[in-house]
Formats: sequence, C-alpha cells, structure tokens
Amino acid sequence: MENEVKETNQGKNKMTVILAVILGVFVLLAVVLFFFQNSRISKAEAENEQLQLTNEQLQLANEFQSVDNEFAQYENQTQLLVNDSLVQKYAAAKAKVEKLLQELNNEKTKNAKRIKQLQDEIATLKGILRHYVAQIDSLAKENQGLRDENREIKDRNRQLSKKVDDVSRENNTLNERMILAEKLNVTGVNLTALKKNGKTEKNITKARQLLVTFTIPQNNSTPVGEKDIYLRIVTPEGDLLGNGGTFSFEGQSVKCTARKSIEYAGEEIGGIHIYWDVNATLNPGEYTVELFCDNYRIASRKFTMKK
Repeated sequence: MENEVKETNQGKNKMTVILAVILGVFVLLAVVLFFFQNSRISKAEAENEQLQLTNEQLQLANEFQSVDNEFAQYENQTQLLVNDSLVQKYAAAKAKVEKLLQELNNEKTKNAKRIKQLQDEIATLKGILRHYVAQIDSLAKENQGLRDENREIKDRNRQLSKKVDDVSRENNTLNERMILAEKLNVTGVNLTALKKNGKTEKNITKARQLLVTFTIPQNNSTPVGEKDIYLRIVTPEGDLLGNGGTFSFEGQSVKCTARKSIEYAGEEIGGIHIYWDVNATLNPGEYTVELFCDNYRIASRKFTMKK
C-alpha cells in the first residue's frame, strides 16, 4: 500500500517537472519571439526613417536646383541693379546653393536635424531670391516705362522733325516759285539765216548772218532795270559760234556768242533781235540757241538748218 502511494507521488512529481519544463520552453520561445519581433520592428522603423530622410533629401535637392535655376534665369540681368549689396547677396546665395547641393549629394547627410537645418536655409535663400526677383521686376517695369517715355519722345521728335521738314519743303517750294516768278521769261525764240542784203537765206552754207529773235512778256514779279542778255549758238559739231566775251553762270565763267542790253520796265518787249556775223562756212544740221539773264538760262531751243 505504501509502495503504491509512493509510486503515485513520484508520478505526480514527474508530471509536474515535465509541465514545468514545457512551460519554460514556451516562455523561452515567447521571449525569443518577442525580442525577434522587436528587432524586426526597430529595423523596419529605422529603414522607414532612413527612406523618409532620403525622400526629404531628394525633395530638398530639387528645391535647391529650382532656386539655382531661377537665379541663373536672372543672372544676365544683374546689370539692371544699382544696389551693389543686392548683387552681393545674390552671389552669396548662389554660392550657398551650390555648397548645399554638394552636401545633399553626400551620403553622410542622413540625419533629420541636418535636413531640418537645410530646409530652414533654403527658405532663407528663397526669400532672398524673391526679393531679388522683385527688384528686377520693379527695375524692368521702370526701365520699360522709361523706354516707353523715350519712344514717345522720339515719336514726338520725329513728328516735329517731319513738320519742320514739311515746312522747310514748303518754304523752299515757295522760294523757288518766287525765284521762278522773278525770272525773266522769253517767248517766240527763233533762229534765222540771212543773206548779205538781210533777207532770209534757206541754205545755211550761204548764210552771211545769223539772227536770233524773241519776245520778253510782261511780268510784274521780275525786278525792273537794265538786263544783260547773253546768247550762245552751238553748231551741230558742238562748237560755240563767235567770241562775245564771258558771263557768270552758276559760279562759272561761260563764253557766249553775243550780248545785248535792254531796259526792262515790267512791260512786254517784242521783236528783240540779236545778230551774229558769219565768218566761216556753216554746215547744215541741228543748232542750239541758249539765252541767259540774271544767272538763269531763260531759253534753250534747237533748230535744224538745211543746205
């Protein structure tokens, strides 16, 4: 009986030990699983944090690049700025951008504190950029206003110049008309070959005299007084007939065939004659008759003389 009780107690103790061992194993497994799970969670959190920092770094790098591009866009307009300190700020900000971009590209920059510092710095740089762009925009508008004003002034000057030119042309035209009105006029210019007895000679080779006739019509605009009229007769060969001296025309001394003085009182003078004695045989062809007075060519006619 005692043996049976003893065996029963031993069996219970054995079962208790087994249960305790099993429980210990479960506890150990639970502890191991707990630490393993915590390790995985920590690792995942670290990876997630690192990924987030990397994303923030890339975003910040893009923002810096955008700022740098905006700076570059206005870099060629720095000559518009009269404020040297603003140009210096621009240059310093641009250098800072390049330095921070280099730092962001460095793999060592992976902590949140530094990322936050860089975010603050880029905000400052953006402020400088906005101020710089605002200054350029203001100066550009001011310059545009000046350009518009200058353009308006130039347009006014062109209009005034055009008016002056128009008035000058009108005055010149009036002056020319006045001068032309004052010029002595002639009508009825004619060239006739004469015989020795003064009658008309049809054969130019037999002519003993040449006669030029013309009329001076009435002209109240022409100044009155003594008028010297100079005659030039040019042969078909281009030679000037006679040697009647010289006269001044357009600043030059010009030879003439003959000269005649008349007294002009503003009234018509008809039947004016100028003779030239032929001293050599003349050839048939086209002769040119020119009349000059008061530094004007008052007539130029061509006559065909036949044999």
